[in-house]
Amino acid sequence: MKLLVKKINEEAKIPFYAHSGDAGLDLFSVEETLIRSMERKLVSTGIKIQLPANTEAQVRPRSGLALKYGITLLNSPGTVDEGYRGEIKVLMINFGEKPFLVEKGMKIAQMVVKPVEQVCIEEVDELSDTERGQKGFGSTGME
Repeated sequence: MKLLVKKINEEAKIPFYAHSGDAGLDLFSVEETLIRSMERKLVSTGIKIQLPANTEAQVRPRSGLALKYGITLLNSPGTVDEGYRGEIKVLMINFGEKPFLVEKGMKIAQMVVKPVEQVCIEEVDELSDTERGQKGFGSTGME
């Protein structure tokens, strides 16, 4: 599979895998911005992408930022549809107690490209029964 990447900012970095076998490509900020505690910001990466056919890109948080600073992503994982051609932006939130400075060139998220299947929709009057049925949130207990 091939991911096509276009820089729209000269300071942008092309996403890459930090290690062989990694699932996520690192995404980098092209701007400096301060995110105060409990504040959210949309941070630019300076790139646009063209995904392979029948795929999506999932934008996910970085575990180190979450653990050390309380920085994560809203709407996570964020879905980038195959047909989207706008700039990739990252919706960050600071759950930490201190302001967090996003610096230019900083790794801010990871992007995983996954296959997607589209389904045929059929309206029906009834669905099959299962052992679980309508049991939802918390129905399997804590132990």
